[in-house]
Amino acid sequence: MKKILIITGPAGDAQGWGDITATQSIKKAIDDSGKTAEIAFVNNMDEFYLCLEKNTFDIVWSALYHISGKSETIGMGDGAQKWLADIFDDRGIPYIGPDAKTMKDLIHKTSTHRILKNKGISVPYHYQLGTSDALPDMAYPAFVKPSYESRSVGINDDSVVNSPEELKKRIVYIESNFEQPALVEEYLPGDEYTVLMLGNGVHQAFLPGKVVVDPSMFGKYPILRSDLRGVGVTKIQVVSQRKEELIDLCRQAMEALNCLDHVRADMRLDADGKPKIIEVNGIPGLKPIKSWSPQIFSLYNPCSDGPMEEYRKLIDHIVTSALARYNIE
Repeated sequence: MKKILIITGPAGDAQGWGDITATQSIKKAIDDSGKTAEIAFVNNMDEFYLCLEKNTFDIVWSALYHISGKSETIGMGDGAQKWLADIFDDRGIPYIGPDAKTMKDLIHKTSTHRILKNKGISVPYHYQLGTSDALPDMAYPAFVKPSYESRSVGINDDSVVNSPEELKKRIVYIESNFEQPALVEEYLPGDEYTVLMLGNGVHQAFLPGKVVVDPSMFGKYPILRSDLRGVGVTKIQVVSQRKEELIDLCRQAMEALNCLDHVRADMRLDADGKPKIIEVNGIPGLKPIKSWSPQIFSLYNPCSDGPMEEYRKLIDHIVTSALARYNIE
C-alpha cells in the first residue's frame, strides 16, 4: 500500500490548499482510495527535518512553499532558508507538485510574467515597483497588487489606480503592509476565467471554468477582492465559449513554467476581449466543495454519490498521476 506524507504548518492556509481541516480531508480521500496518508504539522525547520527522518513514505505532498509562522501572507521567505521543494530535490525525495525553481517562479509573479512573455504567451503589461523606484511612462488605469501573494491578498477597489499619484500611494501601501514590492499591471476589465491542470502525460487534463460573482457584491470595480473569497458569492461555472482558447493558453503556460500534477492558471479578458494570464497557482486550494479545484473537477466529473466522492476522485487523480511520474507502482 502506497503511503503519502502530507506536510503542513501554521502557514498552510496562506501558502497552500487550506487549513488543517482541509488537510484532514485530503488524508481521508487518500485513505479511502486504497492508499494511506500521514499528516506532519511542522512549525519550524527542525520539525520538518524530523518528520522526514521518522516517517516512511513513498511520496510527499506539501501545503508549504517554505516554513513560516505567518498565517495570512506568503512572501519569499527570509532568503537564507531553503524552500521545502529545494530539500526534496537535494535528497531525491519524490513529491507532488512543481520543482523548487518553478515554485519560486510562481510565487514571484514578476518572474511568472517574464517567463511567459519571453515565450510569447499573453500576459498584462507589468512592472515591479518599490517606493524608491521611478514610475515608468505607462497607461492608466493600472492594477496594483503584492508581488508575492495569492488568494487576492492586498486587493481591493484601491488596487485600481488612475494616475501617478494614486499609483505612488498604492505602492506605499503594498510595501508598508506586506514588506514587498508592488506588481503593477495593465487593468483588465473583462470576465475572469481559471483553468485547472491535473496530472501529467496520459493522466493530464485541462478543465476551464468561468469565475462568477454576484454583481451586487462588487464595489467600484468588478475585481475579485480578498473579502469576496470564502463567503459563498464566488462560484465557478462551465465555460460555454472560448473553451479551447483558454485550454491552449493554459497548456502553453504550464509547459513554459514546467508545471506538474496540480496547478491552476487564472486569466482575465482585456479591453479587446483577449484572455491574459494574471497568475499561476502552484498549490491551489483543496477545501472540499469550497475551493476552485474541487468545484471545477465536479463540473466535469459529476458523481451520483455526491461531492465528497467527486473530491475523493480529484485527490486520487493528483496522487496517482504523481506516483506514475516517478514510476512508483
